[in-house]
Amino acid sequence: MTAEVLEGALEKVESHLHPEGSFDVDAHEVPTGREEIWRFTPLKRLRGIHADAPLAGTSYTPSFDAPEGVKIDSVEGDALKGVSGLVPWDRISARALAESKSSLAVTIPADAVLERPVFVTIKGTGTDEATAAHAVIRAERFSKATVVLRFEGSMTLADNVEIVVEDGAQLTVVSIDDWADDAVHVGHRHARVGRDAQFKHVDITFGGDVVRHDTTADYSGPGGAVEMLGLYFADAGQHIEHRLFVDHTAPKTKSHVVYKGALQGEKAHTVWIGNVLIRKVAEGIETYEENRNLVLTDGCQADSVPNLEIETGEIEGAGHASATARFDDEQLFYLRSRGISEKEAQRLVVHGFFNDLIRQVGVPELEESLAATVEAELAKNVLEGEL
Repeated sequence: MTAEVLEGALEKVESHLHPEGSFDVDAHEVPTGREEIWRFTPLKRLRGIHADAPLAGTSYTPSFDAPEGVKIDSVEGDALKGVSGLVPWDRISARALAESKSSLAVTIPADAVLERPVFVTIKGTGTDEATAAHAVIRAERFSKATVVLRFEGSMTLADNVEIVVEDGAQLTVVSIDDWADDAVHVGHRHARVGRDAQFKHVDITFGGDVVRHDTTADYSGPGGAVEMLGLYFADAGQHIEHRLFVDHTAPKTKSHVVYKGALQGEKAHTVWIGNVLIRKVAEGIETYEENRNLVLTDGCQADSVPNLEIETGEIEGAGHASATARFDDEQLFYLRSRGISEKEAQRLVVHGFFNDLIRQVGVPELEESLAATVEAELAKNVLEGEL
């Protein structure tokens, strides 16, 4: 089934899981917090980017490290906007797309197999002016690559990242938010996955005051596979929100979602919304989504909402799971019965909670640094005896 035939076969779906999109900013009303997609987000802390605050800031420094053959360009104007099929589904995405003056384009050539990752680092240098940004990552046919996006420093950022995984390509995109405590980042990522292509997205969030990521994926041909992994750690007063939508728009496609988070400190708040739509055309698909949250101290809140909307019974399998809990008493008892102190036992349990996910990142140097970051986060409360 070609992309053209597939597009013609898709009926318009009025899904409650995902709002209808529009490039017109005025088609998206300023959110009030009563809307389903905004009810968890602290709008007053977004510095007006959800309304009409200017997005012309330039308070950041980009840097790049790429293997030979990878193309990294800045493309002026609107030529690349929407190439992944992204149509803004909220006002911030529409504003960021309209007000970004250029697009960062990262292209992996056809048939290329990269021996090391592409690194793109955004270093924020201030929060006074909000910034709009747009990027496109394209893995051409039968290529294999990993692209790492790193966000650091202080910044108020609204961005769209479009990802195109062409037929037979294998692409991993790792997004790491390691912001300073005053950063605000509302990001939108949309991936279109080609025939028999494989796409892995790893979303890691540690820093920032408010971080909200909307990550969506659909398929331009049968046989495509999407894996979404996430790891987040919220401290006192921090709001971290991940919203996902996998739209099975082709038959014989797969999706697998696993997000894990930990919370500590007064008013630490995490939100995970996992939405999967299985269309009538998407026969023979497989999908599963899972979210686990570990609450380390009192005063935290973790909201977790998995959703499935199924329009055909001809599927291989579909399911979801969600859990939020404190330390497992049996695990702690087992460790302490072997002479391990309470704090050390708690530390080991948290590392075990995250380590199986960290090992799936696939970038050894990142896996080491992530384990160290988890240790540093634990030192703020768990190892200081505040539990």
